[in-house]
Amino acid sequence: MITATAEAGSALLTPADHLLIMIDHQSQMSFATKSIDAIMLRNNAALVSNAARIFDVATILTTVAEKSFSGPIYDEIKREFPCAPIIDRTTMNCWEDENVIAAVNASGKERIVLAGLWTSVCIVGPALSAIDQGYEVYVIADACGDVSDEAHERAMQRMIQMGVRPMTALQYMLELQRDWARAETYDAVTGTAKIYGGAYGLGIIYAKAILGADAHEG
Repeated sequence: MITATAEAGSALLTPADHLLIMIDHQSQMSFATKSIDAIMLRNNAALVSNAARIFDVATILTTVAEKSFSGPIYDEIKREFPCAPIIDRTTMNCWEDENVIAAVNASGKERIVLAGLWTSVCIVGPALSAIDQGYEVYVIADACGDVSDEAHERAMQRMIQMGVRPMTALQYMLELQRDWARAETYDAVTGTAKIYGGAYGLGIIYAKAILGADAHEG
């Protein structure tokens, strides 16, 4: 007989149990991205960045050929990590960059969460490489993008077949909060949702303004 207990499952993320790697959210990489609208992509990247900052998640920021080709990382990301180093690479697969791997090892985390451009190259590469080395990998699918819907979807399918766990930007933030009784992050999370949470954020604004309620249920 199975007995239920009031506790979270071990597959759910917590702020302290994973490393977030945000990869190549840069203008040149965005120009050819067609699987997601550029505004939505930047919005979702901002939502992920805010969540990581709110919950003090160990985070690596990395770019590819920043000065010679791809341009700087999105301001929405840089703003949340003003003092964080940004590791620039020549490798398309960041898992093949010694500086990135040094930062991964320094974090001591065995769970990796990935977001970035493009899904079929710069996300598939580290996802499959990390899995091969024994890491548990999650991908924030709507904070990624590719040159076509087909490219993004086939990349996600390929990674899922190898054990990657897909999620979304809003899901990521709410999974870290998980309990609205966590008052220390409540205002920051609902405030971020108002700005970047789409219709959910509009619902929070409406409920607080019109109903005077703490509308937050996901």
